[in-house]
Amino acid sequence: MIRTRFAPSPNGSLHLGHALSAITAHDLARAGGGEFLLRIEDIDGTRSRPELVEEALQDLVWLGLTWDGPVVFQSQRLASYGAAAERLKAMGLLYPCQCTRAQIAAAATLQGPDGLVYPGTCRGQDVPPDGAAWRLDMQAAVALAGPLVWEDALAGPQTANPAPFGDVVLLRKEAPASYHLAATLDDAADGITLVTRGADLFHASHVHRLLQALLGLPVPRWHHHALLVEPDGRKLAKRRGSPSLADRRRAGEDGRALAAALRDRRLPAGLCLSMGVG
Repeated sequence: MIRTRFAPSPNGSLHLGHALSAITAHDLARAGGGEFLLRIEDIDGTRSRPELVEEALQDLVWLGLTWDGPVVFQSQRLASYGAAAERLKAMGLLYPCQCTRAQIAAAATLQGPDGLVYPGTCRGQDVPPDGAAWRLDMQAAVALAGPLVWEDALAGPQTANPAPFGDVVLLRKEAPASYHLAATLDDAADGITLVTRGADLFHASHVHRLLQALLGLPVPRWHHHALLVEPDGRKLAKRRGSPSLADRRRAGEDGRALAAALRDRRLPAGLCLSMGVG
């Protein structure tokens, strides 16, 4: 049975990009006679705002979307993130890092999918673990896992290549887990069979496939859909004040009509779809 999910973070109001992602996941599940789950990724420290959870739920109902089962919260799964991290530590694949962003920017020479690639400053060093981030030793992890494949519903079969990310952070200094670790564990725990998300996260799936292999997790299929982008090619972002769904809802706009327009790719003026990332 197909099972998809929509997993927003309550650190800002939902916008049209979120609506497209939620509708895509919802409709794929319904078309396949499956289930659509809702997960709230609320472990981003003080940036996670509880009042935005209820706002997001109202937005989804306004769009005419329904989900199956109770809403799941990442903040209720901290123990599972810690347990997975301990397994990776026992395998010798995690190491503590005390480097600041400024230090990394000054030392890094390579650019990866997430920006500057960490140069491995703390790898193999005697670094105090208290207050440190914990990074995955990418070279050792890839060597242990061996060749890996995964499949995207739109792009087809893929050979996993997480190396360009470098030694990614799995346990953050300011949060219980990074997106890479938490999302991978959550999708396995929720029985997600089709991971539906924007094309901007396509490359992250290479890392997630590696983590699945290291932790013995089931392997879903992925569906990376096109992004709504602004006239300058940048994707919609809460931090740049992209119009929120809540504002449209409070102004009396018809949410179901908006959802129908997005399904038919009748986009608001000035927006277009892109499989790239601006």
